Amino acid sequence: MPPVKMHHQEFEAPEELQDTIKCFWYNKREAGAEPSAFEVVPDGYAEIIFHFGSGCSISSDGALQSLPSPFMMGLLNQPVIFHAKNRLEIIGIRCFPWTVFDLLELPSNKHGLHLFEHPVARLQPKLNALILDEKIDEAVAEVKQYFLQARAQVAANSMLYKAGIAMQAAKGTLPVSKVAAAAHVTVRTLERNFKRSSGHTVKDVSGLMRFEQVRNRLWMDPGANLASLAEEFGYTDQPHLSREFKRYSGTSPAAFARKAKKGKQVLSNGLINLSS
Repeated sequence: MPPVKMHHQEFEAPEELQDTIKCFWYNKREAGAEPSAFEVVPDGYAEIIFHFGSGCSISSDGALQSLPSPFMMGLLNQPVIFHAKNRLEIIGIRCFPWTVFDLLELPSNKHGLHLFEHPVARLQPKLNALILDEKIDEAVAEVKQYFLQARAQVAANSMLYKAGIAMQAAKGTLPVSKVAAAAHVTVRTLERNFKRSSGHTVKDVSGLMRFEQVRNRLWMDPGANLASLAEEFGYTDQPHLSREFKRYSGTSPAAFARKAKKGKQVLSNGLINLSS
């Protein structure tokens, strides 16, 4: 099987969108004619995914389910396996989970994969033409403009914005009471609004944020001391870190570090290529 070639770019969100969108990104994946698998690992964001080329599928009950464009990956609690062949190009919108449903004016839920009907899908033909012409910057600019207009129609929720800022600054280590204090509301009010807007609890999202930090640290430094990481990121102890890591990744932190050290994976935007 020929090696998979990947190219990845990230684009900063305009200032007007930075309370709802982390960034925009583009990824190109070139593989052979036979389908190959790649894994999406959980993190603390929701992603709106436009895709172009030969399409992509997801493993579902032992069969492959073809995915429309766009679709949304919400917060995951375990890795998800995707399949693609030949050329797959993606424009992604990385959103804060407590803002994405309000931005799209959709009801929130906890599903990892969201297939939805929405006016944003009207962008697909124009984006496809720009991608075919290799006008990546222009395609991303079209998506930015759409979400600038969408954002202007949605009332800002300063409570969730303040809570999100506090959670990000602490990398998911703040207890719910301190997140509520940062948002200047009671725990009950915060939890009710957070669940309504994201479909998840503050604790759910904080746990994913912490896992993402540990995962990234182990990728960059496979020899990192797990006990030290547990202390740094607010886990009770090393076994607690290991349990949470395996819960989200399906593997132990030690096993993940060994794979990272061998360089057998390609990590890009939370995607780990399994076909190499």
